[in-house]
Amino acid sequence: MSAIAPGIKISQLRALVAIADWGKFSEAALHLELSQSAISHAIATLEEELGIVLMTRGRHGATLTPIGEQIASEARQILELLASIYQKADRAKGLQGGQVRIASVRSVATHILPEIVVAFRNKFPTINVAIAEYTWYSEVEQTLREGRADIGFTSLPTSDEFETWKILQDEFIVLLPPETPHSDRSLSWEELANYPMILNPHNYQHHKMVADRFGQFGQTLKVAYEVKEDSTIISMVQRGLGATIIPQLAAKPIPEGLQVKRLPVPLERAIGAAILANALHPPAVFAFLEAIEQYQKVD
Repeated sequence: MSAIAPGIKISQLRALVAIADWGKFSEAALHLELSQSAISHAIATLEEELGIVLMTRGRHGATLTPIGEQIASEARQILELLASIYQKADRAKGLQGGQVRIASVRSVATHILPEIVVAFRNKFPTINVAIAEYTWYSEVEQTLREGRADIGFTSLPTSDEFETWKILQDEFIVLLPPETPHSDRSLSWEELANYPMILNPHNYQHHKMVADRFGQFGQTLKVAYEVKEDSTIISMVQRGLGATIIPQLAAKPIPEGLQVKRLPVPLERAIGAAILANALHPPAVFAFLEAIEQYQKVD
């Protein structure tokens, strides 16, 4: 029988905690799937080893003595640590190979994922990381639903079917053509409403966020061009065909010469990692989520 100290056995601590939880030897025995005599023996030998009375027995059950309550509390902590040790060992056995499948939109895949993957591969060199890029967040989430990806990077909040971790807040910025007269003052909503805008209406979520913010201040967007690719939008702004409002991460790298302005009232999108809730995930997935958490702390 396993011992954690001379004479003290894990089975004795489990019996003590079970009685503390259930209040009766019979209930504790049922919970641990042992006989009542086995529970009684475990407590008796523990009391003998420690030389103290841990509980009083009566017709209505078992009552812990004050020192019994203290020891039961510490026994619970010991059992939790043991469970954590076993969990880490099981995870390590599952981290000797395998694959983590990532689904992401381009901006996250370009500017966030590489740093996370480097840290992950340094720690788990035998686990393969497969990255699939998508245009829309809805595609990322559908990939998770269909089981074609383990972790997805999407816009938050999302539906309750996903468990999520926020990674960063990404602010929408205004990009103006190089020939725009320079000014250190902030732009007004009226000024922005007069600019010919080059926008991506196909990204419904972002387009709606920007349009709604303009509407809050009684203004509407003046859309001159509708373009699907962010890189094309930025190139057109660089050529003086108009301005754009775009998440900062999607705009990177911002070409030299473009003027970057903030909205009069900042607007941000939240980006996070998501997994399908209530699904079974291999250890490598949780290891990658830990790498994401470390990225957040460093960033």
